[in-house]
Amino acid sequence: MLKKAIQYMIISALAFTFLNVFVKSLSNFSVYQIVFFRAVGSLFFTIPYLLKNKISLLGNKRSLLIMRSVFGLISMTLFFLSLKYIAMGTAVSIRYIAPIFAAFFALFLLKEKVKPIQWLFFSIAFLGVLVLKGFDTEVQIEGILFAVISALFAGLVYITIRKIGNEDHPVVVVNYFMVISTIIGGLLAINGWVNPIGKEWLVLMSLGVFGYFAQLYMTKAMQVGETNQVAPLKYLEVIFTIIIGLLWFKEIYTIWSLIGILLIVVGLTLNITIKKYKN
Repeated sequence: MLKKAIQYMIISALAFTFLNVFVKSLSNFSVYQIVFFRAVGSLFFTIPYLLKNKISLLGNKRSLLIMRSVFGLISMTLFFLSLKYIAMGTAVSIRYIAPIFAAFFALFLLKEKVKPIQWLFFSIAFLGVLVLKGFDTEVQIEGILFAVISALFAGLVYITIRKIGNEDHPVVVVNYFMVISTIIGGLLAINGWVNPIGKEWLVLMSLGVFGYFAQLYMTKAMQVGETNQVAPLKYLEVIFTIIIGLLWFKEIYTIWSLIGILLIVVGLTLNITIKKYKN
């Protein structure tokens, strides 16, 4: 089962990587138009699934579903925006500090307990962000800021999903997110709309496909493998993204940026591992 879980996680990391690469390559489109195509592409999978399995599209916890979708939309938009300013590997690494914000919000909103050693690991990860910001002069501050705020809203997404719990099917949760992102992204994209030409249509529509399968296989991996063994493998996305960024976009990573990324990945991996012994 572990072997299967690892295979699923690698597929998920590759799908997320190609999603990042294609978003980065669409530099002549507004971030809102990219959000629109990312969302509408996934609806081709979520809506037929819900209809086929006779699952209500409206869901049960509707206010929470809308809240989760808005938080997710803001997080996704800011992350895509950060890719226009900083290297993909840097943006992806910073986005992964979301569990730090989630733990902080959970402490106050859900009254969940966080082990003192977890705060140490979170500090190591956040130190990585400070290294990226403070020592790497190649990194644009706007990109760092967008990625950090994206992670903050991703943390709110985690909290909202916990509040929804098992009251709604996971595909219902995703479908709400995609519907709201399609509507708002589409409306905001109208003013700066650029008509895609030729293969740009294929790239834009593929965003939803890669996004859907990335989420699907990550979920499958979590279902068949133990979280503490499988979850750290999601950081393969960072490695894959750095490699493709170097080869495809000729992105430059200084020694400081690599140290910062390493600190983030190490801190968050240690946190996932220690969670196994939380109870």
